[in-house]
Amino acid sequence: MRQRAFWIGRGSSLLKNSVNSRQEWRDRATRFPRQGRPFVGGLKSGPFFRLGLASLAVFLLLPINLGAECPSAPQGHLVANPNRPTVVDPADITQLGVLELEYGWDRDWFPGGARGNVFGGLFKFAATCNLEIRWSPNNLVTQGSQRGFGDNWLGAQYRFRRQTAHVPALAADYEFKIPSASSQKGLGSGRVDHQFKFLASKDVRGTHFDFNASALLIGRPLAPGYDHNAQLNLAFSHPLRGKLGVTGEVYGDTRLNPAERGFVSTLWALTYTVMPRLVLDGGMDVALTPDAPFRKRLLIGFTYSLAELYPSIRRSLKGN
Repeated sequence: MRQRAFWIGRGSSLLKNSVNSRQEWRDRATRFPRQGRPFVGGLKSGPFFRLGLASLAVFLLLPINLGAECPSAPQGHLVANPNRPTVVDPADITQLGVLELEYGWDRDWFPGGARGNVFGGLFKFAATCNLEIRWSPNNLVTQGSQRGFGDNWLGAQYRFRRQTAHVPALAADYEFKIPSASSQKGLGSGRVDHQFKFLASKDVRGTHFDFNASALLIGRPLAPGYDHNAQLNLAFSHPLRGKLGVTGEVYGDTRLNPAERGFVSTLWALTYTVMPRLVLDGGMDVALTPDAPFRKRLLIGFTYSLAELYPSIRRSLKGN
């Protein structure tokens, strides 16, 4: 199985991680001076928003597998399952019944000399053996002289196959954006976005690999409806020495609309496991193509397993 202590794994998506806002960069891209267009409008619901709530409800109604039938139930110390600071997410989820927090700071350098900061996190809770509920708030966003609260993302990830000797772990994920950031200040689009994602993870000779393929529906800030594009991510992680590990990732987005072209970027980072339930990380994300919504990003953060909310499961396992 994967050695979590050595891997730092979103968000972000895209600020994962997390700082974990999956499409925050694209929201920001529409605010660059070179685009020459402001944000307008407020919270908009509609068929896709209702579809998002319905999809989340379906996740919550999936079969529950608890106790001894769940290999991911805590049997010793709590072990962190970092998704940050990479954009890719692992197919494996947090230990059963464990509430986990990821939190970090991103320093962004945008085209045209603008800079920004994001402080935000990701709460993950493994409600069942294979189902993880995810809430990603951006607590504080600064863009030039503007400052305020960011957007929130809510969703769930369902692992439908565990890793075997020849088959990777496989999962599906759905998340939608609650547009809580101020569109008047230019900190968000004021629109609901959606992400549908397929995830695969595999250990190969001591190196862990994660692959994501995502479909994105991005609410248009100046018109009704959605633009759509795709994102592909491939990352690896490997232990270096002792509690120190390294991860690298290449990812990219296809064209969103005529004004928002596709881009490719690469992220490299180090992780340090202070204890099994606490992992620190730091790295740099650098754009490889000129149309990326940022030139580079500095990421620093941590992952911490807060608490086990199903302690009776551990007691039942010990009694068997």
